[in-house]
Parts: sequence; C-alpha cells; structure tokens
Amino acid sequence: MKKIAILGSTGSIGTQALDVVRHLPEEFSVEVLAANSNVELFAKQVEEFRPKLAVLADEAAYKKFSALKFQGVEVAGGRQAFIDAAGFDGVEIVLTSMSGFAGLEPTIKAINSGKDIALANKETLVVAGELITKLAKARGVKILPVDSEHGAFFQCLQGEDSRTIKKLLLTASGGPFRGKKLDDLRNVTVKEVLAHPTWNMGKKITVDSATLVNKGLEVIEAKFLYGVDYNQIQVVVHPQSIVHSMVEFNDGSIIAQLAAPDMRLPIQYALTYPRRLPSTVKPLNFWEISALTFEAPDVETFLGLKFAYEAGRTGGTLPCAFNAANEVAVNAFLSGRIKFLDIYGAIDDVMWRRPVKQNPTLEDLIAEDIEARRLVEQFIEEEC
Repeated sequence: MKKIAILGSTGSIGTQALDVVRHLPEEFSVEVLAANSNVELFAKQVEEFRPKLAVLADEAAYKKFSALKFQGVEVAGGRQAFIDAAGFDGVEIVLTSMSGFAGLEPTIKAINSGKDIALANKETLVVAGELITKLAKARGVKILPVDSEHGAFFQCLQGEDSRTIKKLLLTASGGPFRGKKLDDLRNVTVKEVLAHPTWNMGKKITVDSATLVNKGLEVIEAKFLYGVDYNQIQVVVHPQSIVHSMVEFNDGSIIAQLAAPDMRLPIQYALTYPRRLPSTVKPLNFWEISALTFEAPDVETFLGLKFAYEAGRTGGTLPCAFNAANEVAVNAFLSGRIKFLDIYGAIDDVMWRRPVKQNPTLEDLIAEDIEARRLVEQFIEEEC
C-alpha cells in the first residue's frame, strides 16, 4: 500500500485523485490532505479518508476547521504548515495539485524530504525548472507528470532512449475559441471562456486553455521534464482531445498515447507507476470515432503560446515573470476587473519591464514573483 499526500485536495485534480483512491482503496493510504480554504469540502474529505495530517493554508479557514473534531487526525493551519506537510514522515509520493507559484516551496520541501513527486503543479517547473530538476536528481527523487499531455509523453518514452527523440508533439484542444480572431474576443464573457469543449477543469486552468497560456506553460515544462530544446517541441491543435500527445523519433516513427479525455487516467498512472491497474476511465470505441484532426495553433491570435516560447528561450527569471503576470491577470479577469484580451496586455507589459537574471536562486524567484505581481496591478490600474 502506497502512502500518499495530496496537496490541493479540494481542487479539480485533488478531487479526481481521491476518486482514484476510492477506486483502488487497497493500493493507497492517504496520509496527508492539504488545501487552501474550502472548509466544507475539506471537512468531508478528512472525514472520509482520515489522514494522519490535515492542513488548511488559509488562516481564517483553518480557525473554522479546527473547531471540528476528527479522531486520530492532526490538524494544522497557515502557509508554513502547508509547506511542511509536503515533508510528512512516511509519505512516499506527494501529489502537488495546487495552482500557481504557491506550489513551488511545498514541492521543494517534498523533494528535500526524499518524496517522489506526482507533478500537477506545472508552474513549479515553469518558474524554477533548472533548480527543481537539479534538486530532484541530487536527492534521487522521481518527478512523475500528471498533466494529460506530459503523462502521454512519459508513457510514449517508456523503454526508449531519450537521445533518439526528434520532436515532442504537444497536443492542444484549441479551447473554446478555436478558429476565432482577436476582434471576436474583445468582449467575451467569463461564462464563455469557462465553457471548455472537452475538459472539466478548474477556472484558472480553463482560462489558461482559452488564451493558450496553459499550452505555453506545458511547453516550458516539457523542456525540463524531457531535456529537449524548444525547437524540438511542436504544439499541434487536436480538438477531439483523444490523442494526448506524441513523440517523433529520429527514425521517423511516431508513438502516440490515446484515451478518453479524463484526468483520472494520468493521475492514476503517476500514482501507481510503474504498474498499470484497471481504471474507471471510459474506453475508446474506434467504431464511434468519426475523425481525429490536427492543425497548427494560431499564435497571432492566441498570444499566450508566443509569450511562453519567448520566456522559455530567454530563461532565467523571465518565465517566473510570465507566470506571475498571467496568474494576476487571470484572477482580475475572473473577478470582472479586466477584459479577456487585457490578459495578453498585462503579460506583454510585465515580461519586459525588468532585467532578466540568469541562474536564479529560490530567493531571486520569490522576489521576481512579488515584483511582477505588483507591476501587473499597476498595469491594470493605469491601462484597464
């Protein structure tokens, strides 16, 4: 029985991970559950799974939660407690399913504690790819990707020599606005943005899918997960979301991973690796699939992908600034403070406002994140 910790248990990935545990109760022992502020759902999860440790990062939420009593469960609250939960004794693998830059320090804590990482928090590798991969190698820790696309690459590369990779073909659904142009997007609503055609995800990642920022984050993530150059990563729009990604090898062969669009599959594979176990994912029926189509992304309309390649190729602190600008701008859009296309304006403005520092330390990245967020707020106040 594998002892696991789930950081971000009340989010989209966290709740689906617990579905996997329900399906395979003999395989997992949930030692730690940690979330931000959703007291009601978190209490239900703690009652059901009875972890040894339950943590809420938000102090006000923790105060409310701590009034509840769960026999045999240690409870803690606050940002530092959330970070420390990643290193809880006895845990073998930590699922990092929280959103954004907030996942960086808990992931570092888990790696330093010798825990394998089931990585759903892509921002960790985006903002600190070199730091994280070096640290994981030094500690002998495995980083197992949970993203459907990176889980696909990971499966396609089993038994293969990474030196034979010619190209990673990273698929994208195209989001809810595939085929639209900038003029079509000027007044789109939050409801329209969140109406993803194939995936059921959290609000932030759904907005990122609509801007193609999410695909850009995955491009940067792929560079560090698989040690390839950016010119070896090609984004391919595949609206059916059945081919989750493909690897082209130097002999011309292409290996693809196909499955129904269901995040429980890559979550389960990361948590059970190297074993494959039966899942609840609906099997594909090729008699019912009318077509699988592929096309180039429109990077002149969906600027998030273009910005990501620029940030990744420049490196240093620039991906951190890119990510921070996007996080703040997305939250501003979801709260009605800015329009959809202002997300691009905010990112473009902030990315190049400060000199790029190469080989940044954790302290450098934290400082860059703080400053980039301040600059986004300034942009919103002055321009939007």
